Amino acid sequence: MIDTKALRSRILDLAIQGKLTEQLESDGTAEELYQQIQAEKQALIKEGKIKKEKPLPPISTDEIPFEIPSNWKWVCLQDIAYLTSGSQYEEIDEGIPYIKVADMNLDSNLYEIRTSTRFVSESNNGIIPISSIIFPKRGGAILTNKKRIVSITPVFIDSNTMAMTLFVSDMLLFIKHWFDSIDLGELHTGTSIPQINNKDLYPLIIPLPPLAEQKRIVERVEEIFRLLDTIDKAQEKYSADLQILKAKLITAGIQGKLTKQLESDGTAQELYQQIQEEKQKLIKEGKLKKEKPLPPISPDEIPFEIPQNWMWVRFGTIADMLSGFAFKSQDFKKMGKYRLLRGINLGVNSIRWDDTVFVDNIQDKHSDYKLECGDVILGLDRPWISNGTRVAIYNNNEETYLVQRVLRVRGFGYLLNTFIALILNSPLLKNPIGEYTTGISVPHISPNQVGSIIVPLPPLAEQKRIADVLERVLGVVE
Repeated sequence: MIDTKALRSRILDLAIQGKLTEQLESDGTAEELYQQIQAEKQALIKEGKIKKEKPLPPISTDEIPFEIPSNWKWVCLQDIAYLTSGSQYEEIDEGIPYIKVADMNLDSNLYEIRTSTRFVSESNNGIIPISSIIFPKRGGAILTNKKRIVSITPVFIDSNTMAMTLFVSDMLLFIKHWFDSIDLGELHTGTSIPQINNKDLYPLIIPLPPLAEQKRIVERVEEIFRLLDTIDKAQEKYSADLQILKAKLITAGIQGKLTKQLESDGTAQELYQQIQEEKQKLIKEGKLKKEKPLPPISPDEIPFEIPQNWMWVRFGTIADMLSGFAFKSQDFKKMGKYRLLRGINLGVNSIRWDDTVFVDNIQDKHSDYKLECGDVILGLDRPWISNGTRVAIYNNNEETYLVQRVLRVRGFGYLLNTFIALILNSPLLKNPIGEYTTGISVPHISPNQVGSIIVPLPPLAEQKRIADVLERVLGVVE
């Protein structure tokens, strides 16, 4: 698969260095454009439309990150644009459009906001000019790096949003591409609630080309991006087809169609009895709490035929499931003694540790939430994403504890963790409960829903053969 996100980032880097276009003498110089910008800026200050900012120190040689063409100029954001922070307004049924951070997702166009579902009454203060660039200034949305051009007027923005308005609007698309190359997540201040202020943005330095070259740069970038859009669509289709193929292979495996049934394996009924005996032993020892009995399986629930020596069971009767502990977020640290596994760390067949938090204190009540090597982990929040189910096997010996909204599954020693992972990756989990996920912005499922699904139980030896075959086959189709 081609990493088009990385390619887009690289294209922007080349574009703002002047490496995608030819410099022409007929373009004039950025210095001439800069003088035009300053004249527009002074006119707005004189008219009282913007306030005069304190001058920034000159750009030093040490601040310059790369060389630019001789007819370009390094400028600060404060030299070419002004920033406006939004306010909180009382919403009404009809009126002037009012944009919040969440509204940046309403329009399918990646560049523009053309619609709004919120409105406020008319006011003379705080109106954002058309063709301004708006972006989050407060909260976790900063890390999403959303930036949109406003294409409706007049418009207001809320207090978690900021607008950038250029003194010369003809530069809009070039500056939008430059701004897209800036990671706002690296600029924010604040620990519990990230935020960006004027002082973080105004000193940013910008390579400024003449207007004619800006136009050529924008045309070139958008031409390349259209090609990357085509690649994205092709890859999305390939990824969707791949997920269908994987689901069919896993389904065939857990139907017993990829392996041979051997008399020497024994029966699933014998295995099920061993599991129940082990569960009762753990309950008696106080290591496992007694659960409410699950309802019997009706013939209507059975989705397909299975081999004679297998049996249908409810998942909760053969697996030990535990949802994580509600650790307090104010106790989270970037470095500490005990590592936590959160939903954000869980991908499809993978666990990432690039956004890890720790706590310094663990109590006796947390002991059940300590992960063991081989535990199967399932994300309960947004369990299904574009490339599969958020389930993985924890293969790590570092002391780690499970956080709420993530489910740990163990098999009492009579159910292979690799087979558990296959079951959770299969349509047997998604088909019966996928439409019953709760939550709008973040759909989630419950441990009870997971425990209630019916699954085929093969003898232990055949579980291993199924897992081995699918590991080899799925490795080929990755």
